[in-house]
Amino acid sequence: MSTAPAAVQRTVASYLVTPGSTVYLDHAATGPVRAEALAALQGWLAELRGNPSGTHHLARSARRALDDARDVLADALGCGPGDLVFTGGGTEADNLAVFGVAEAMAARTGRAPVVACSAVEHHAVLEPVHALGGVVIPVDACGRVDPDRLAEHLPADTGLVSVMAANNEVGTVNDLAALTAAVAAHTDGRARLHTDAVAAFPWLDLRQAAAGVDLLTLSAHKFGGCQGVGLLMVRPGVPLRARLLGGGQERDRRSGTQNVAAIVAMAAAAAATEAERDATVERVAALRDRFVDGLRALLDGVEETVADRRLKVAGNAHVCIDGVVSEELLFLLDRAGLCASAASSCASGAISLSHVLEAMGIERERGAGAVRFTFGWSSTDEDAERAVTIVAEAVCRLRAARPGRATRPAFVAG
Repeated sequence: MSTAPAAVQRTVASYLVTPGSTVYLDHAATGPVRAEALAALQGWLAELRGNPSGTHHLARSARRALDDARDVLADALGCGPGDLVFTGGGTEADNLAVFGVAEAMAARTGRAPVVACSAVEHHAVLEPVHALGGVVIPVDACGRVDPDRLAEHLPADTGLVSVMAANNEVGTVNDLAALTAAVAAHTDGRARLHTDAVAAFPWLDLRQAAAGVDLLTLSAHKFGGCQGVGLLMVRPGVPLRARLLGGGQERDRRSGTQNVAAIVAMAAAAAATEAERDATVERVAALRDRFVDGLRALLDGVEETVADRRLKVAGNAHVCIDGVVSEELLFLLDRAGLCASAASSCASGAISLSHVLEAMGIERERGAGAVRFTFGWSSTDEDAERAVTIVAEAVCRLRAARPGRATRPAFVAG
């Protein structure tokens, strides 16, 4: 029997999965397509379009559409249109940055450079660095790289350092300006700095936040574009060897016919994100705070993984919930119509933390109940209110079923 108050039980019952009833709090994984992007996409696909590598008038039209999209996206990043390489998503862009720079430097000097990244990077960066025998830089308890200690972990022959602008799991933001200066000082300007800004673009003005980086990754579906399209920004003079060969597109940096429709939609989504960012950050931060504060008022044992909300992006509500296992909690949440994601997994009774939580020094017992709730541009007041009730009910059910928790109150006065 559930230990939740009757009012909570009745409210949750009304939110069982029905068409249109989903509460979506997994925007860091992917988000809904913006109306502006959908209109651009549909407009492009509705008519016969050419291959942008061709010479006839329809091909030239496609090429103009690509050029226009480059202009919009370059403006959003504070770079030149020619600095952009369109890719099949963030993973490809990250791989191109790490492998492409390392291979180009090795070809120029005859010696493979050292590549390095933070311990909390997305696997699209972390695994290429591992594959090249690179260096992994530790982070502090909030998941950030300390610029003052960066040099302690970088060999003098480092050629590339990759540190994400904002962490996709716990949301903390790195000081890229300070990191850029630290990398340059330690390597006499030889090393390049790449940032995976996939989780940052919806919340940060990258013209300022990433002004000094040499390479930058974006993925369209994180800010209202389509899945399967992204870009790598490469500053002039940065060595880069292509990973995909064949047609010579993207100035010989990434062969293959460009996904013009998705790129046009990505530019539209970026423009809409830029226009609304300040208002969205303020509104979504308030939703996030209302949600977390609401949980903590109803439930004991709810702890924000990064307690100082000023250190993370507005949409991130990563919490550790005592007395539950995240996989079990997510199952109940999904049945009640709430989508979120876990930062740990449980196999054969053994809790396996994500590499991010391990790098931050999160204890295994605490991390067992780690859940990432992420809000986005389309999140509403109702989403926050319903989410509090749904999560509280699910936590109560799990705690009531766990041995030794019968005497511990499921709710505390708020």
